[in-house]
Amino acid sequence: YLTATKWWILRKRVRARGQFAVLLSRSPRAYMLWALRAERGGVLASAADVSPPIVALIDIRGNVTARDPQRQLDLTINSLLADGVAAILVGSPETPDLAAVRAAINWSGGAWLMPVASGDRIAPGTADAYRAAMPAKSTGAYLLYADDDGIERSDRRNNPYFKPDWNAELFRHHDYLTGSCLLQADCADWDRLKDTQDWPAQLTRRIIEAGAVPQHVRQILHHRRHRPVPRVPAQTITIAADLPPLSVVVPTRNRVDLLRTCINGVVAADYPDLEVIIVDNDSDDPTTLAYLAGLDPARHRVLRHTGPFNYSTINNRAVAQARGRLLCLLNNDIETTDRTWLATLATQALRPEVGAVGARLLYPDGRIQHAGVVIGVGNAAGHAHRCLRPDEDGYFHRHSLPQFTMAVTAACLVVAREKFLAVGGLNEVDFPVAFNDVDLCLRLNQRGWQSLYEPRATLIHHESVSRGLDQDPVGAARFAGELAALQRLWKTNEIVDPFHHPHLSRASERFAVAL
Repeated sequence: YLTATKWWILRKRVRARGQFAVLLSRSPRAYMLWALRAERGGVLASAADVSPPIVALIDIRGNVTARDPQRQLDLTINSLLADGVAAILVGSPETPDLAAVRAAINWSGGAWLMPVASGDRIAPGTADAYRAAMPAKSTGAYLLYADDDGIERSDRRNNPYFKPDWNAELFRHHDYLTGSCLLQADCADWDRLKDTQDWPAQLTRRIIEAGAVPQHVRQILHHRRHRPVPRVPAQTITIAADLPPLSVVVPTRNRVDLLRTCINGVVAADYPDLEVIIVDNDSDDPTTLAYLAGLDPARHRVLRHTGPFNYSTINNRAVAQARGRLLCLLNNDIETTDRTWLATLATQALRPEVGAVGARLLYPDGRIQHAGVVIGVGNAAGHAHRCLRPDEDGYFHRHSLPQFTMAVTAACLVVAREKFLAVGGLNEVDFPVAFNDVDLCLRLNQRGWQSLYEPRATLIHHESVSRGLDQDPVGAARFAGELAALQRLWKTNEIVDPFHHPHLSRASERFAVAL
């Protein structure tokens, strides 16, 4: 609170709102206030018809361990019936197993199925919301999913999950669809299921494997007793067998203490074919110059770049001379923590659908500095989960899970050289210092090469230690121009990041409910 107030008094309104948004979201009443406003505003409609029919499937075979199981089941069934949704009980005398359920479903034209857990409920108007999102014509696999929240024993709603649009990489580590989705399936899909308690998750995966691209309904439609949990830490990545040559580009000016630590970490990386290009922007410190002169030319190349600091120009010039098939843009104030970070990032960058890959960066005190970039925060772009501790839950452990993002920071970024060149490299005119990485990532995304955040590569970032924080009038004016360019080119003051949510605050990097 004191920090937020300080920024407000200093007229740093964006920073102040970001701090206040996090404080507000921590209140147990925050989501209750949001829900009251949303329902009063007509976010949820009432059921209008029952076409096409939706069938809810409730597996009661594991319900005996629940507290007051019959009451929980009755609450689920009543919420479904009130919305015109028929229910089949998996484990009842009529449908004791999946084979019996198959016989009870009308499969003509493909059935719309809603697996739900006993004790969960749907919001009024859920059937209408899903029907409104259904395709006009669909003969194959299809999947719709919605946002959800939790229900405490007192029946109070809490812990909402305003989900991202479809994020295949995140789904590998966290099934955020099963139990809050509607699927169109046929007999062949059903027949592949194993008669176990996780058949709903099996069905979800099966529909996706059949070619469905899950479509997001941005409404809280499901109230849940339990939800699938993320796999934390993420499963160990399998490093690519044949890693190609990689060029690391490090711009620098003086501060040999930072540079030495950075270069030592690069050289120590477990990577088979590596070149290091250090671009010296007018260093005049004798110790720094002596360090650069003493580097082994067989492993390091030092390019001299004179004139005002232009991060985009510096990197583009180095890339033009790089021999690597992969590029790593790296700040000189990065400190590595293990030997596998570069191979991990490179493995992801080799995927044909991936563009820029960014690492998780920590402040020296251990808090998160970068866990992906969210477009639209502060009407520009913000670092997701900033200042969170890595061992905290955060927002459904998103900071700990690999996932697609709209952008990542160039403080540590790996990208295929041909993709970097295909979009014209970094924009030297509009973004000499700030937002050049965001602009690059968005141009890569446009070409179908999605940015990816990879927390299994974690490094320490002594942010802006060597260059400063642009607090002088010249730096502030330049930053204002770059911000204006970002908003002009990418409408960051208007758009909603598809991996964020319109009901999350644009003032906060911590995924706080918008109040």
